[in-house]
Amino acid sequence: MNLKNFRIDLRSQTQLFKTLMTIQTSALMQKTIKRILVANRGEIALRVMRSARELGIETVAVFSEVDRKSPHVREADFAVCIGQAPSAASYLRGDKIIEVCKEYEVDAIHPGYGFLSENAAFAKAVTQAGIIFIGPSPEAIEVMGSKIAAKNAVAARNIPLVPGTKEAITDIEEAKRKAEEIGYPILIKASAGGGGKGMRIVENSQEFESQMERAVSEAVSAFGDGAVFIEKYIASPRHIEVQIIGDHHGQIAYLFERDCSVQRRHQKVVEEAPSAVLTPEIRKAMGECAIEVGRACNYYGAGTVEFIMDEQLNFYFLEMNTRLQVEHPVTELITGIDLVKEQINVAEGKPLTFKQEDLKIQGHAMEIRVYAEDSHNNFLPDIGQLKTYKPPQGAGIRLDSGYEEGMEIPIHYDSMLAKLITYGKDREEAIQRMIRAIDEFTITGVQTTLTFCKFVMQHEAFLSGQFDTKFIEKYFQLEAIKPETDAEGSKIAAAFVAHLLEKNKATQKTSVLENEAASTSNWRKNRV
Repeated sequence: MNLKNFRIDLRSQTQLFKTLMTIQTSALMQKTIKRILVANRGEIALRVMRSARELGIETVAVFSEVDRKSPHVREADFAVCIGQAPSAASYLRGDKIIEVCKEYEVDAIHPGYGFLSENAAFAKAVTQAGIIFIGPSPEAIEVMGSKIAAKNAVAARNIPLVPGTKEAITDIEEAKRKAEEIGYPILIKASAGGGGKGMRIVENSQEFESQMERAVSEAVSAFGDGAVFIEKYIASPRHIEVQIIGDHHGQIAYLFERDCSVQRRHQKVVEEAPSAVLTPEIRKAMGECAIEVGRACNYYGAGTVEFIMDEQLNFYFLEMNTRLQVEHPVTELITGIDLVKEQINVAEGKPLTFKQEDLKIQGHAMEIRVYAEDSHNNFLPDIGQLKTYKPPQGAGIRLDSGYEEGMEIPIHYDSMLAKLITYGKDREEAIQRMIRAIDEFTITGVQTTLTFCKFVMQHEAFLSGQFDTKFIEKYFQLEAIKPETDAEGSKIAAAFVAHLLEKNKATQKTSVLENEAASTSNWRKNRV
């Protein structure tokens, strides 16, 4: 026997065995999902259900008492009330949600965003119950859920990080020494935080202790964890995030970036894709960094890697969100990829339906979050009844909404009414379509951020692409937009004047016209 040929045959057999094992493992891992429970409410619940319906998958809605008449409840094939209005008594009841899954023979849970979507303990309980969690592994959620753990996980992968502490700090004196080493201004951030909570900018050593105490106190109150870390404060950053998605077969792709720099209270209001300032070289570098972040925690499913970018376009890893983002529609529009369908596909154990080289940026997309908030009163949430709710229509407009005319805006949940998204062949067309869509969107009964978002779309800093996360601080002035109540009052006043004029004319009509005005015709009534 020729030894060389023998070795080749042996290697071939070994490779064949590995291939067969891979196929067998893949087959065992794959499972057809026939019924999904959507552990969320509002527009994201509806959005998930619609993609599931297109895949021929049944859906189960869960709802609180206050959401009984919500559209997502009607959209589902089955709907179950799981508790009272407060989130802690309903949408955060992971045990109750799993009970519903067992009762309705649910194959998988889609958590949407918010609530339990980034709760590692819930994801683990779901898988232990024999239910598919449409998201990453509990281990990935846990690692990326802590800003300290996330930075430690990616530190060895040549990913740029903002100078700062590697571990959480609770001792004020030690923290103060670290701040001096890094150099002011610095940023104190809650390790378990998000949404701007537990975050303080410190300009000098004199105010350090008071700001540190406030950050720790707020972190304990919001997250039950007082651990904070310190990093160099970048004065005028842009907030750029990269959408990634991975499968169980080791493939991870990036679906380009979103610019989310227009924010209030450290929370996004306007998002767009792609960014107006990235070069192809920077875009590729950020995308590859995002993939490396995913590999650092063996990531699968949809996720978003967030970066901050300074004035010289240097970017630094910020954090990773291990779920679908609110602003994911702009990515879907410029790539043609349905991210929810892809999430379900991955959860079934199938490979991604595309490769990195298949992805191309097509056109431009804008998204505004339509909040029930008063832009004239520090964006404070508003509640009440949607007396009028007339969404815009036409080419290039998408509306993801969980509300309808006549519905009450509850105080128990996030104040977002809808996501208004526009798409155009380029940035200018997407902006102009957004302005038109805002003008057509009629909402009365509550204050909204529509007029503020129109102000953004028309501002020179935004139009030129030269803006950062301090857009509101630098440019927003209350007198720049009229309160919506004033606008509504003007409409009522104008209608009243028109009525009086019409009434005055009516007295001068002939008896024939008077008889017509007295007609029971609905057309006549509506005309008057």
